[in-house]
Order: sequence, then structure tokens, then C-alpha cells
Amino acid sequence: MIFFRLSPKALAIVVAAVAVVGAVLLAARPQPIESAVLGAAWECTQTAFILTSCAPRAQQAIPAVETLRKEAVRQTKG
Repeated sequence: MIFFRLSPKALAIVVAAVAVVGAVLLAARPQPIESAVLGAAWECTQTAFILTSCAPRAQQAIPAVETLRKEAVRQTKG
């Protein structure tokens, strides 16, 4: 195996680079925002304080398992 020893200066540069990359990733993460212009029917996110995208909110659907369970209960009652 080959092992490399980093000098204190190189180690400091690596640590600083990792910190900068972590900060950039945190800043670029999409953040939910409220849009008073579009209203409650829309869901907006802002990425890196620059790019804003909006999409209509998804309607909450009833899971198929609950639907089947309700139908099964109704069928056995009769």
C-alpha cells in the first residue's frame, strides 16, 4: 500500500476546500417559498437565491389500500 503524508499546508487547503464545497451545497439546496401572487394552489422553491420555480400543488389522493379496505368492509357487511 502507498500512503501519502500531507503537509500541514496541504491539509489546511483540503479542509478549506471541503468547507467551501459544503457551504455551496447548503446554499444551492432548494428552499420552499410562499408566492402571494400565485396563491395557495401553487408550490414554489428557490435554489441558490437565484432560480425560482413554481408548480401546481398536487391534490392529495386516497391511497389504493384505504379504498380497497373500505370496499372490502362494505362487502362483508351485507
